[in-house]
Amino acid sequence: MRTGWIGTLCLALVASGAGQGALAQDYRPSFQPGAMTDHPAGQPNEVLVLGTPHLSNLPDSFQPDMAEPLVERLAAWKPTAIAVEQLSGLLCHSMRAQAPRFDPADIETYCYDPSAAGRATGLDVPSANAQAARMLAEWPADPAPAMRRKLAAVFLAAGEPGSALVQWLRLPESERHAGDDLNDDLVAQLEKRMGRKNETDLVAARVAAQAGLERLWSVDDQATDMGPLDDEEAYGKAIMAAWDNPATKARQEESDALNARLGEPGALLALYRASNDPSYAAQAYRSDWGPALAEPSPQGYGRRYVAYWETRNLRMVANMREVLGRRPGTRMLAIVGASHKGYYEAYLGVMRDVKLVDVMPLLR
Repeated sequence: MRTGWIGTLCLALVASGAGQGALAQDYRPSFQPGAMTDHPAGQPNEVLVLGTPHLSNLPDSFQPDMAEPLVERLAAWKPTAIAVEQLSGLLCHSMRAQAPRFDPADIETYCYDPSAAGRATGLDVPSANAQAARMLAEWPADPAPAMRRKLAAVFLAAGEPGSALVQWLRLPESERHAGDDLNDDLVAQLEKRMGRKNETDLVAARVAAQAGLERLWSVDDQATDMGPLDDEEAYGKAIMAAWDNPATKARQEESDALNARLGEPGALLALYRASNDPSYAAQAYRSDWGPALAEPSPQGYGRRYVAYWETRNLRMVANMREVLGRRPGTRMLAIVGASHKGYYEAYLGVMRDVKLVDVMPLLR
């Protein structure tokens, strides 16, 4: 009699939806790609994720030449592709074509302006991307300097300044001059990039040049549509309130202490070890996305922010997976802001055709 009553109550709860939360929490899909034990044919794709501080935010005690020991270690790993936290020229072209959907400040901040290179080469962004692909498909083992200058100009017109810098760095210094569609203005752009405190220009492009690669892969995505916010000021205050917690204070104190030592030998590598330590991702979650999910505004501001963050990371990893599919057996170095590293590895870790590599031995 009692069993029948309980069963009837459970059925009623399910029918009414009252028990759906508990039932949903108990459900786990039977198919878990990351748990499979089969072995894909051939060499696996290997991905080494380097979480990086944004070098442009470091104090003046950080100087560009301090990055050289890091560059040497990463180049010694012999990557065959390098993914960077930059928006591709094609994505920026799409965002500009849909300008009413995006904040103009986002396009200006995150997108390189290819207009000068477009005028010099006569190519728009899609045409320049197509031409760069054609050139690389027929690229000789020992290209003439004029070919590298030409490809650098095409990459600039394609909205891919990081890849243009790779070509510039691969030229002998005596061949770094105007010509072959590179005018004086574009040369000045490339020369300026050589000294920028930026992980794409200072680390990724130099690793690519030392490793004998011809380009970088821009995998960032800032095109997430969060939908309209009824009150942007309230949204900002809600997120800042969520971030006001002990974990955030501890992260800031650790960061300040590491930055204060940047003038000392080996201090930059120490900063990278801290940013890639296995404990970093969980600490970042307790500081940032965890509190945001618990943020109590009726509008769900915190949950909307986390949706943006996870969408961006999913798209970034999808872009990397697309590159890996071009040539199975790729050794990819992925350089990304340290807060992304945990999400990168979590998403990549469920893919059967991806083997994650621990970066910490390279940083010792």
